[in-house]
Amino acid sequence: MPGRNRTIGSVKAELITKSRAAALSAVKIFNDPLIKFKSETYIVLMIIAWTYLMHAYYRSQGIEYRYHRKGLKRKTFDKTKKGAYKHWELERCLNCEQSPIDKDTANNLHFLIGLRHEIEHQMTRSLDSYLSGRYQACALNFNDYIKKLFGEKHGLDEHLTYSLQFVQIAQEQIQGGAPQAQIPGNIRAYIAEFDGILDHDDYNSSKYSYRLLFKKKMVNRPGQADSVIEFIKPDSELAKAIDKEYWVKKEVERPKYRPSEVAQLVREAGFPKFRVQPEHVNFWKSEDAKNPGKGYGVEVSGTWFWYESWVERCIKLCEAGGDRYR
Repeated sequence: MPGRNRTIGSVKAELITKSRAAALSAVKIFNDPLIKFKSETYIVLMIIAWTYLMHAYYRSQGIEYRYHRKGLKRKTFDKTKKGAYKHWELERCLNCEQSPIDKDTANNLHFLIGLRHEIEHQMTRSLDSYLSGRYQACALNFNDYIKKLFGEKHGLDEHLTYSLQFVQIAQEQIQGGAPQAQIPGNIRAYIAEFDGILDHDDYNSSKYSYRLLFKKKMVNRPGQADSVIEFIKPDSELAKAIDKEYWVKKEVERPKYRPSEVAQLVREAGFPKFRVQPEHVNFWKSEDAKNPGKGYGVEVSGTWFWYESWVERCIKLCEAGGDRYR
């Protein structure tokens, strides 16, 4: 059926073109120093780019990516009020059994999809630097897959580069402390919950979040090229040491406690009368401690976990209560 093949090919080509255009627009906007709405715009455009990319792949493989219901004799397609077919959104594309996307790349996209839901009605400038590693991973993943699925000629390598900075990288930018303080509570809670579900390897995958080690470097002699970024091998001793330190920070500096564990820690701090019921329950209700904006804990897979900051708060409340909890 040559006529049908030409139709499939032309639609696929158009989808690829739109996909590339959306991705390039996302990168261009994010690197533009005059634009203040970077994260929101970048996420929306990259989700569009990935959606077109997935549609082009499914189109080329003859996989139906339009919503439909199976009837006795033929399919009934879902349509908009104006009669257009309803195509799969990106999340549905990723969840399809025939999806070509690997787990770590899918984790990155699922994270960005959820983040879009949290920020679509508000501007959060601090996310531009705080989550830049995940944006970078999304762009690099896209470039890898458009070449893998449709050929090297569609790659965006010449457009994906590092933008020059007018400021040096501060310690707060590396640790994420200062920007985090400006992030709304609902977004902090979302990030903590999503990251908390991932295991160590998934969390540290460069396809989930692209992290680089930067160091100042001086040239040995005049006229020698000076590299702005120095890379190290993943299996080197330095890389292993960095990974170990990061793992310690992730698991030790932000431990999560169940209510019974909070109560035990408070008792060990010198308040033997402190129990889950009613003392702990009364504390978190009176303090509105499960409000994500307070930063005292996070809900993971339907279960609430408390951070160390809440344990410290409970101890202070017990101290204020005098002998009541001793």
